[in-house]
Amino acid sequence: MEFKTDIQIAQESVMKNISEIAEKAGIDDRYIEQYGKYKAKIDYNLLKEKSNDPDGKLILVTAISPTPAGEGKTTTTVGLADALHRMGKKVFAALREPSLGPVFGVKGGAAGGGYAQVVPMEDINLHFTGDMHAIGIANNLIAACLDNHIQQGNSLGIDVKKITWKRVMDMNDRQLRNVVDGLGGRMQGVPREDGFEITVASEIMAILCLSKDIKDLKEKIAKIIVAYTYDEQPVTVSDLKIQGAVAAVLKDALKPNLVQTLEHTPAFIHGGPFANIAHGCNSIMATKMALKLADYVITEAGFAADLGAEKFVDIKCRKAGLHPSAAVVVATVRALKYHGGVAKADLNSENLEALEKGLPNLLQHVENVTKNYGLPCVVAINRFPTDTEAELQMIKEKCMELGVNVALSEVWAKGGEGGLELAEEVLRLVEGKNDFHFVYEDSLSIEDKINTIATKIYRADGVTYTANAKKQLATIEGLGFTDLPVCMAKTQFSFSDDPALLGAPRGFKITIKDVKVCAGAGFIVAKTGDIMTMPGLPKVPSAEKIDIDENGVITGLF
Repeated sequence: MEFKTDIQIAQESVMKNISEIAEKAGIDDRYIEQYGKYKAKIDYNLLKEKSNDPDGKLILVTAISPTPAGEGKTTTTVGLADALHRMGKKVFAALREPSLGPVFGVKGGAAGGGYAQVVPMEDINLHFTGDMHAIGIANNLIAACLDNHIQQGNSLGIDVKKITWKRVMDMNDRQLRNVVDGLGGRMQGVPREDGFEITVASEIMAILCLSKDIKDLKEKIAKIIVAYTYDEQPVTVSDLKIQGAVAAVLKDALKPNLVQTLEHTPAFIHGGPFANIAHGCNSIMATKMALKLADYVITEAGFAADLGAEKFVDIKCRKAGLHPSAAVVVATVRALKYHGGVAKADLNSENLEALEKGLPNLLQHVENVTKNYGLPCVVAINRFPTDTEAELQMIKEKCMELGVNVALSEVWAKGGEGGLELAEEVLRLVEGKNDFHFVYEDSLSIEDKINTIATKIYRADGVTYTANAKKQLATIEGLGFTDLPVCMAKTQFSFSDDPALLGAPRGFKITIKDVKVCAGAGFIVAKTGDIMTMPGLPKVPSAEKIDIDENGVITGLF
């Protein structure tokens, strides 16, 4: 049997005009700014109008540590929303928007899969409504004004060797990680070492996603630290006097993007900070707007429950005052066997021994969600045709020992119909009590926050710091930023900072190599391992498979 590709399924779908989707969702026409027939921005003033309306239930979808076998977190998120929609519930999906870097790199598209997708899939994966470009321009406006200030006399006394702000572009381009610019003579700028990051790793992206309104956005931008002076004092965007201009560039990007699923469930796709570098969640604006419009909001956090979900809890929920009602942890039999040591080529064969070895990865994520985040939880097994009954039964039995039910999800093949069992369990969970709480308190020192995450969530034996990280930590503490939450930059493939340690490793320590304050976004970034803020392309990038015909029809986009 030949399966259709995601893009074929998306292109064969019949979308409704976005004004119909908005009307059904309860959005008044005066708040809709259409971008063609099938996508629209929603004016943030809608939130003001509905500020006194009750919030719906917020359900977080997270996953096990990702593997090359795939887990299907976004697919499950979309399918669950469609299942609730089929049951007659008023529901919204709230997702991140993809970065062009992974689209053309190794990952491919990021709009769900099979019959659980958001559409128009090509637009969402490519330029969409231009938010990524606006974020890039805003970031680079700061960089241009910073270097211009130095060129024009440097009245702030900026040390060019202590500039922390980098330029960005939304592409995987390792060639730009480290560059020397300002060459060519006195009128061409001040020569210095520089570098690029990918747009989704920019602090501007994090700020956009954590801002409550345009005023909050401008205030956060003003606080961004871009460099340090010769006497170690921070230089901010406010010092450059350009926070208003930067906020103006982001005026439309701040508005959530409305689209639909294949089954016409409304969905906000807004913001896309990297989850292994930044906080990995869609915007507060989109989530809060969805909560005012629906009884159930299905959202996702990046990568696994040790990264995306922890940051969703400790950064996004803390800053936005959100109180999720339940969580879904997505896993596949294939991925768990991979964690148990099976090669990718052999994952289709039954292997109970390997599955048992890989199961601790799932169980640790489940335990983190239920105990360390205090959320009722269901495990969604994204079912593949090769999964055997014995394998599925083993997962159910192990999860039941933790008091957590397992629901089979077949949304990839069946859309919302394949998510009804999962939806029933989610509806049961959200009506019960939960003990939602943060992993650490604001009052802890930065080191104690890092240590708490490392030992409680990752199960590390402790934390070690490089000499450079210790120096950076002392500087940050001296500037008075100890009350900020911590954003761990760590590999997504392991609970440890070594991507090769699969399953649920023990007997390791987390090494902190770099500590940076994102004063605008309002968190401390602690970098571990070999995390790159500008990824590179693989030997055979996805770009080689993407094409367009004479009628403008795109192929190969996942």
